[in-house]
Parts: sequence; structure tokens; C-alpha cells
Amino acid sequence: MINKKIHNFAIMAHIDHGKSTLADRFLEITNTVSKDKMKDQYLDSMDIERERGITIKMRPCRMDYKGEIVNLIDTPGHVDFSYEVSRALAAVEGAVLLIDASKGVQAQTLANLELAKNLIIIPVLNKIDLAEAQVQESLVQVSKLLNTKDILQISAKKGINIEKVLDAVLQEVPEPTIDLEKPFKALIFDSVYDSFKGVIAYIRVFQGKIKVNDKIFLAASKTETKIKELGYFNPDFFPQTELKAGEIGYIATGIKEPGKVKIGDTILNNSEEKPLAGYKEPEPMVFANIYPQDPNEFTALKEALQKLKLNDPSLVFDLQNNEALGRGFRCGFLGTLHIEIVSQRLEREFGLELVISTPSVVYKIIDKKEKERLVYSPTEYPDQYLRAEEPWAELKIIVPSVYLGKINEVLQSVEGRYIQTDYLGDKVIIIFETPLREIIKDFYEKIKGTTQGYASLHYRVMGFKPGKLIKMEILIAGKLETAFSRIIPENKMFEEGKKVVKKLKEILPSQQFAVALQAIVGGRIIARETISSRRKDVTAPLYGGDYSRKRKLLERQKKGKKELKEKGKIKIPPDVYFKVFKA
Repeated sequence: MINKKIHNFAIMAHIDHGKSTLADRFLEITNTVSKDKMKDQYLDSMDIERERGITIKMRPCRMDYKGEIVNLIDTPGHVDFSYEVSRALAAVEGAVLLIDASKGVQAQTLANLELAKNLIIIPVLNKIDLAEAQVQESLVQVSKLLNTKDILQISAKKGINIEKVLDAVLQEVPEPTIDLEKPFKALIFDSVYDSFKGVIAYIRVFQGKIKVNDKIFLAASKTETKIKELGYFNPDFFPQTELKAGEIGYIATGIKEPGKVKIGDTILNNSEEKPLAGYKEPEPMVFANIYPQDPNEFTALKEALQKLKLNDPSLVFDLQNNEALGRGFRCGFLGTLHIEIVSQRLEREFGLELVISTPSVVYKIIDKKEKERLVYSPTEYPDQYLRAEEPWAELKIIVPSVYLGKINEVLQSVEGRYIQTDYLGDKVIIIFETPLREIIKDFYEKIKGTTQGYASLHYRVMGFKPGKLIKMEILIAGKLETAFSRIIPENKMFEEGKKVVKKLKEILPSQQFAVALQAIVGGRIIARETISSRRKDVTAPLYGGDYSRKRKLLERQKKGKKELKEKGKIKIPPDVYFKVFKA
């Protein structure tokens, strides 16, 4: 029998509303982490999370509070990591919905509520101590949204009313159903790789119990193994001899092949049992090709991607060959921030230098025989076809009503159509439909910049619609650089071509010879820029004398530059690819 009551909950919020700070206060109040070890953003373990001030990976932790067990899962807040949130919510019975009192309800708040519609929701208004806090306005918004007036008001930074949140978790989040007599079933909601223990699966136990050295069966991969270690998170791995129904913990599987442990799979102790209903597979929205700068590091890149996928199931990758760049992978992501995070982790954690192609959405091509196929990158885009279709997305933008006019100006600058406007207190919710390609570039930055950071947005992909699209390619010094190829609307080809070559001229380092930059469509040059050569004054050592001596040196220099132009190779720094994408 389990002696203590269990309450499993998650914290969810829009980005930068104070989730990590609230988690820190929970750890302090429950004495889960000692004062000498405590640090800000304790559950954010990656350097990238600390640098950016955001949560990227969910992190579970078990706490004791007033004689009861409280299992917390901290979740990310950016729209690109909604899948992380959905995985956490599948392992809990309740959620704290955290809202910044200075910003009120935002787009991700609505998206999180949709994900958590089957859970107990505890609304909490944070940052009430700030001078710019709009407490009453935010209370009205939340009350209207959830149809309740029971909204806790706290300051996670100053530790105001934090106990009330934990008390609400004890009172409102129901205990899980506990049946120890049934066969063991646990859901894998995350995993990491350990070189000694193999894949470590993060699990929520739904029925039965399991002990160290017991045999287990992974339903999806049909893999049998023996438990090397198990336990719970305190918040680091805390080994135990047994895990029981209702608990959240981990199992060290000893499996050294990452692909055999799948997030969303069910762990059983009897292969005849039916698995739990797993997660819906994530659908990548944005694709980019990733190649190692050094072709000899292809295997290292492959192993690194396999290890990252262990705790990031939304990352997908397939082998890709390129004549110029060699072997690499076509990778699918949930958004451009996801691409940046993955590429930075590959560089920092695995020491890889990468070449990343221009991110692109997936397109549907219908050929003249009415056959459909999906195209994931510009290099696959055919020259002839019957029609092309592209994914569209529904946008929800929440913004103070005073910025409505400016938001409308931004929306008019992109392709799409207005649907409706709703009001939530002093804010408006704008619903707009647009091609996904319009969102993945700098749309988010435009919205935030136009509204001085007060706007927020969330989007969901609706499906495919026909579009007039063409492939634009880039030549650098006469050489086709496929990493810069992109699919663009036909009516914007001159504008896009000029923008890309102009950006390349700004950011590419100059060479000893002039470098031509050309944008081409169907073999036709639509835009051109030239990077002037670096010039060394070869006549500087000369003084006086016949001018013909200077002329000979200049002619020799000119000849040398011509030979360099014919033989020279341009090395493109890795950061150039992403800077051009943002152009």
C-alpha cells in the first residue's frame, strides 16, 4: 500500500510568465533542494535555457508537502514546444495555469487550455508586485476565460502566496487511481541517454508495480529488457527499489540502441497485455537539411541526432545526399526556434560544425498524371508539374486594443485572409489565416516589434491549399549553393531575389577577388550583387622611379586575382545560413 497521497500536476504558461521561478519557490518551500545548492532556474538544466531565459525541456520533480507527495512537471512556454507540454499533461491529473499580471492572457494561454481541457485547472496570477502589473484587468480576462473568480494572486520572485498554490494542488488535483494488483503499465513521456545505464525512460505508472531486475517489455518496439535501476526525481535521479501505480519516476533500461525506446510507448511486464493509448505522433512543420562541415563527421552527426531524439520526439531526420555538401540529414522541426535550439545543441554538446540549409515548409506537388508527392526542400522541387499546394495556418493574435491598427498593417503585408476579431477585456483576439511559410520567417518578430512586445500569437496548421510557387536558386561566384535555395511565390520573385543577394553581400566576408552573387529562377537571373575584392596596395613599398614598375605590379596583381577567381573557393561561415533565412 502507498502510505502517502499523491498529486501529479504540471505548470503551464506563455513564455516568460514565470514558470521556472515558481518552480524554484516550490523546491525551496518543500526543502527538496537545500539552500546551499539552490540556484535560479534550477530545473532548467541546459546552458541554452539559462542564456535565453526560457524552458525548452520539461523537467519532473517529486516533492513532499504537508505529508503528501506532489509530483511537478515544469513545461516550456514557446509555441514551438507545445508538443512538450502535451506530453507532460498526459502524465498528470491537474495543471497550474500561470499568467503574468503585467501581460494578461496571451495566445499560448489559450493553446495550453485547449491541451489541458480534461485536467483540473488552477488559475494563478503572477508578478502582482510589479509596478506595471494590471491586476484587475488580468483578473477580468482570466475570470471571463475560465468562468471562475477563484484566481490565486502571487509573486513567484518575492515568494508571495506560494504556499496557497501548493495548498490548492493538494485540495483540487485528484489522487490518481491506484491499482497494484493489475499487471504493470507505464507511459514513457520522456527519455535521456546514459552511456552506462543505456536509455533512461521517464515514466508515469498507471497500474501495478515494478522492481529492480524485473523483466519489462516495450510494446511499440517489441523489445524485452531487464531493469538496471529505477527511482524518482528529487529533482535528480533518486534510486528506489520499487515504483507503484500513481507515481512518476524513471527506469534505466540498459538498452543502448536509442531507436528502441519511443516516447509515447507503454512499458509492460507482460507482453500479452494491451498498451496504453499513446501520444499522437508529432507532425514536423518546418524542414531543413543539416550537413557536417567536415564530411568525416557524418557518423558523429548521426549519433548526435539519435541521442537528441531520445528526449525530443518531435525531431525527425532522414538521410540526405547532396553533390556539393555530401551526406547529411533532412530534419523536421516544429518551428524555427526549434531549429535554432537543435543546431546549437549539436554544436555545443557534440562539438559539431554544421551547414544548415534555408528552412522550408513541406509542399504537395501534383504531377501531370494527378499523382501526389510531398516535397520537403527546394532541391526536391520539380521544374514542371500540374499544380503545387502549400500548408496554411490559423493564427490567433492577442494584443491590447490600442495596437489593433498596427497589427492590421502587419497582416496586410502578408498573404492571407482575415477571419474575425473577438474581445477579451481590454484585449482583442484576431484570427487570421495565412500560408505557413509567412510565419516561419520573421513574422513573430514583426508582431512583437510593432506592438512593443505586447502581442502574442499561436498558430495551428489547417491543411494544404493551392499556391503559385517557384524555386529560386542562388549562385555564389558562379557556383550553385543549394543550401540557399528556397520556394517563393511567383509574384514576389524579384523582391525576394533582391533581398537575398543584398543580405549575402552584407554578411559574406570579402575575398581576394570579386564575388558575384546571383538569384536565378528557371535559369534566368532575376537579381545580382557583387562583393568587391579586398585589395592590397602592392605599390606601397615603391617610391619614386618609373611608373612602369608600378604598372607591372598592378598587372601582376590583376592577373593573380583573375586566377584566384577561377580557382578560388568560398568558405561560407555557418551563421550565414540562418542570417540569410531571416532576410
